[in-house]
Amino acid sequence: MSGLSITSHPQSKSESMSEQMPGVKRHHDGAEKEKEVNANASPFMPMFEAFRDELDEHHDRRERIIKASRDITAASKKMHYIFPPKSVTNRVRTLKSDIPAKIASETAERYTAMQKQFSAIAPDLTGINAWRYQRQISGGIQEYMEAVSFEHYLRHQALITISEAAGTLQGGIELTGDDYVLGLFDLVGELMRFAITTMATTGSLPGGGGDEKRDILVDLRELRTCFQALDTGSCGGTGLGKDVEKKMEVMKTCVEKVESVVYGLIIRGRERPKGWVPGIADDRGVVESY
Repeated sequence: MSGLSITSHPQSKSESMSEQMPGVKRHHDGAEKEKEVNANASPFMPMFEAFRDELDEHHDRRERIIKASRDITAASKKMHYIFPPKSVTNRVRTLKSDIPAKIASETAERYTAMQKQFSAIAPDLTGINAWRYQRQISGGIQEYMEAVSFEHYLRHQALITISEAAGTLQGGIELTGDDYVLGLFDLVGELMRFAITTMATTGSLPGGGGDEKRDILVDLRELRTCFQALDTGSCGGTGLGKDVEKKMEVMKTCVEKVESVVYGLIIRGRERPKGWVPGIADDRGVVESY
């Protein structure tokens, strides 16, 4: 017995791996059996996984729309500074006339940039999603409305209609009545700035030409009257119902500022030397309050 020795033979690599890995179950004919479904798995898991995927798509879509709305807003605000009289060499000083070529070229670039943003999110705003994400895109559409209506007013001294404005948008982008009206509220601020800067540059109020002899102040007062006649009591939680009160106060303040400058031009101007025009320094408090 002492002469006997037990020696162990090292296992091959394939044998050791086969012991560590679970065996593959097969049928009597050698075919591999299908893996058994875990009996403890919840039958509701596929349903919740579908909910998870749907929520992920929703959040991604919402973020795309918000980003596009911000980009459209930025491009629109840059357009506002193209038109005022002191912005470029070729100045826009009169109404119902063609836009100078340099300014028209710059506005065309801005419009192209905004239309690209609208095109990018148009598939995300189809069907019921047009209303589901209306609040996210509303700000961008209102800024776009402000820019489009301002240029239209400079060319024609008239308000753009909702059908005309909707026709400038990419297919699939809905222009609601709320966004149309709120965009016109913002237009009043641009008309105020244009009127004051034009008076400071030329010494006269824009408009007043043609048979109607209607200047920009007459248009602003008519807009104020129309806005104040709006009945938004039944709008509830819509965009118009939420924002109209704040925009109404800003609108009335803008019209009053133009009236104040016009009064100063007519009354105080008679006391000034010949050639005097209203400037920023003459109404410092009014300008700083804007």
